[in-house]
Amino acid sequence: MTRHVPYINEEVSSRDFKYYIFDWDDNILHMPTKILMEHLDPDTGLWMPVEVSTSTFALVRSDSAHYRAPTAGGWDAAFRNFADPQNDSEPNRFLEDTMTALARVAEGEKPSPSYNTFKKTLVDGRIFAIVTARGHAPATIEKAVRLFIENALTPLEREIMMSNLRGYRKWLDKVEVFGSDEEELDYYLGMCRYSAVTYEGFRRRMANDPIYREKLATATMASKPELAKEFAIRDFVEHVFHMLRRTGGLSRSVAIGFSDDDKGNVASVSNYIKAELSRRFDGIKFVVYDTSDKTLSKGRKVCVSGQMNLPGF
Repeated sequence: MTRHVPYINEEVSSRDFKYYIFDWDDNILHMPTKILMEHLDPDTGLWMPVEVSTSTFALVRSDSAHYRAPTAGGWDAAFRNFADPQNDSEPNRFLEDTMTALARVAEGEKPSPSYNTFKKTLVDGRIFAIVTARGHAPATIEKAVRLFIENALTPLEREIMMSNLRGYRKWLDKVEVFGSDEEELDYYLGMCRYSAVTYEGFRRRMANDPIYREKLATATMASKPELAKEFAIRDFVEHVFHMLRRTGGLSRSVAIGFSDDDKGNVASVSNYIKAELSRRFDGIKFVVYDTSDKTLSKGRKVCVSGQMNLPGF
């Protein structure tokens, strides 16, 4: 039997380096997961239980006069559908909701603003990070990415992705003998980063960082999710920088794009890039996109550090 020889796209060696950081909910996918809160009824003056979508939560999370976490259980109860089940035998709501969201797109629902950019990122074989306010383990988020690859990409797109991944491995890692598609995909996804900022492991890592331990000590409850996203973004930028230094890629043009549908996160990240990241990594170009306006198919560019644009982002 003749062994199939996989195609290697060696043309990737002529590309610039572009990397991406994505929020998940309402940015990559419109997830059906609801946040459990209490709302002040203006007629009765009573606090009533209410379920809100992630897009609604982005608008009301600072409105403490009208919305609050459940009296019983606080924010842990509010976000119990946004964390992994305590028992591995239980179904994982995040993975189920990811499949539901993907099915809706396949049935004709308008995709989220960064859906197609994330899809192109995967097909191109570019390194990315998922930074979300959820509380899942990195392995869970990676499983969701695999579901996206299996269900959002066509067979041809997956074949092109694998040829690009082998091209990068040959160019940057000097690989001549490749593993199976599954092994090469494992390697690629292992190079990416998955940060759920309310996951206990992430919280511990952030609390042990000397800079962010000090920032957390004075942060308000409302600003802590934005601060956590800053920490996750810094982690990814450092990862990209060290990876490029190892492979000799810092001589090329490097760009990193960030997209989020929460205006508070967009403003916080934009300020953080201007104040810190752009100064520390002056050879990297940063682009931030606000995808909160549902009338704009790709979001609105709100901050640029450097001159490079990110086509299609």
